[in-house]
Amino acid sequence: MKKFFNIFQSAGVIILFCFVTAIIIFNFVFGNPANFMDGDPANSPLPGNILGTIHKGGFIVPVILTLLLTVLVISIERIFAIKKAKGHGDLTIFIKNIKQSLVIGNLDIANELCDKQGGAVGNVVKSSIIKFEQMEKEDGMTKDQKMSSIQRQVEEATALELPSLEQNLVVIATISTLGTLMGLLGTVIGMIRSFAALAHAGSPDSIALSTGISEALINTAFGIATGALAVISYNYFTSKIDKITFYIDEVGYTLVQTFASSHK
Repeated sequence: MKKFFNIFQSAGVIILFCFVTAIIIFNFVFGNPANFMDGDPANSPLPGNILGTIHKGGFIVPVILTLLLTVLVISIERIFAIKKAKGHGDLTIFIKNIKQSLVIGNLDIANELCDKQGGAVGNVVKSSIIKFEQMEKEDGMTKDQKMSSIQRQVEEATALELPSLEQNLVVIATISTLGTLMGLLGTVIGMIRSFAALAHAGSPDSIALSTGISEALINTAFGIATGALAVISYNYFTSKIDKITFYIDEVGYTLVQTFASSHK
């Protein structure tokens, strides 16, 4: 299970999986003959049949569907990743207990809390506490140098953990724009087909005209929905990561201030 989860941390694997899934859905779900008149996907969809109508969106539909599925899969993967980074207990309570143990000067309790919490936050805090203990035994540095060393350890440990928290978020940020652009592209292609049907001499081809309009509207709706979902997902996970970073910075500040107050 862990190996399966690690594989799906790769954006390339996720996009490929979603593309194959989108093609299957487009051909066998949306393109099911039962969704169309006379059982032929070349004909118009049955009245009120949403799946057949979506299929008429054309080749842009599986592209946008790939982006939509990618956002969903990465969002699920990020939920588990951030939950793992927080550790086993409530993060607010953990930070509160760590600060209390630092105030009373009991680093053993702080280390035990970090081991129990686990996750990226627990690892960062524990490495900072270890540096705190090392600075207490260091005789060749001034007080300011020791405080700077503790603060630097907090920043370095945080910098090592942040990439794993922000992994694949750049893909979601890209899709927030790309999804809308793909919808716009599909809209333009659909309108081109609609105007081409109107340009024929005599009466316009009603089937070609309706197909072009369907393609334009379906791709517009799909593109906007994908872009909106990507924006919501990106902002949600960014806020979660910022909150984790804030907790770590709070502990780092407490460590430095505790060292400053306990060493004259």
